[in-house]
Amino acid sequence: MSAVAVKGWCPGALRPMRSGDGLVVRIRPRGGRLDASQAAGVAELSESYGSGLIDLTSRANLQIRGVSEQGYPSLIDGLARLDLLDPDSDSEARRNVLVTPFWSTGDESPSLAAELEKALSGAAFELPTKFGFAVDDGDQRVLAGASADVRIERDGGGGLLVRADGATHGRAVTRSEAVPIALALSEWFVASGGVERRRMKTHLAAGACLPEALRGRAEPARRSADPAPGLRREGAMVAVAFGQVQHRTLGELAVRAEALRLTPWRMLLAEGMREMPDGVGLIMRADDPALRVIACSGAPRCSEAHADTRALAAALAPHVPSDARLHVSGCAKGCAHSASADITLVATRDGFDLVRHGSTRDAPVMRGLSGAGIVANPSVLMGGH
Repeated sequence: MSAVAVKGWCPGALRPMRSGDGLVVRIRPRGGRLDASQAAGVAELSESYGSGLIDLTSRANLQIRGVSEQGYPSLIDGLARLDLLDPDSDSEARRNVLVTPFWSTGDESPSLAAELEKALSGAAFELPTKFGFAVDDGDQRVLAGASADVRIERDGGGGLLVRADGATHGRAVTRSEAVPIALALSEWFVASGGVERRRMKTHLAAGACLPEALRGRAEPARRSADPAPGLRREGAMVAVAFGQVQHRTLGELAVRAEALRLTPWRMLLAEGMREMPDGVGLIMRADDPALRVIACSGAPRCSEAHADTRALAAALAPHVPSDARLHVSGCAKGCAHSASADITLVATRDGFDLVRHGSTRDAPVMRGLSGAGIVANPSVLMGGH
């Protein structure tokens, strides 16, 4: 592969994105899982052809950062050997599937995800770049707070349902119906003009009415709180500060775990581990202040960012109340977190805008704050003076 196609706002492996520190190459593991050899291989490729830093995204993907255009073809060859590439960039973009990490051998989650990914790769319709799917079929819904437009879930009695994001109820389905109905919802979204609105929830809120055959009356199972680092039945759940892991740390986890399951919470589930691992940048305590803060790459890593978000986030994390969340965004796009947060700081050319209980798209209550001023008086975040 001699040419680098760089376009769009959501990078892929075959369609990388240029940033301030080089090309960003996103890897979408099938089923949200890397086996040990794949995880070790990604760590080696990041060291050889990138900066050695790897992002964990809110879509449960990995991003190798700092790739040069000269090194990109060799990186792609390496990903192909690891079976981490799609046939083409369009197939890659459609395969936007989140999978609950909390499954055991024999569960339907892996087979549902595999069937859905295969169906999407050959789909004839084109969906918006960020349009996604969630396979959230455990006893409790763990992906309810994650971005997805079509959801495969359980109802209170354990039956499967397919639900359009934004709809209160979904259609009850059998196992064999789940993927075809999920695809039918997507086709309806395209045919009914949803592409202009980009997201299913926005489309429904604007007045689009689901057809009776896709509507249903099944109520989803109870939603669970977002998980925290710690030991679980499936293995050890570890977080990484600001969603970025060093290649050495990923390589060490690959040696010790049977596999790594990715999550939308910028955590990794080290499959089969029975004790919490140590490693540079790993967060193993549920009360670690860094878990209260979300920050994008920021300057100078991102050419769109107006400030070093990570440094400010690290300085402010200890001052954020344990029941609150702070989002520090380098620009108004809000790439790291599109939803609302208790406190959102948006970097601009004139300083930081402060939004309370909103997102980067909402009106700020204060403008033009300096990072140093906020650190000196962190009470301003919660309304103090």
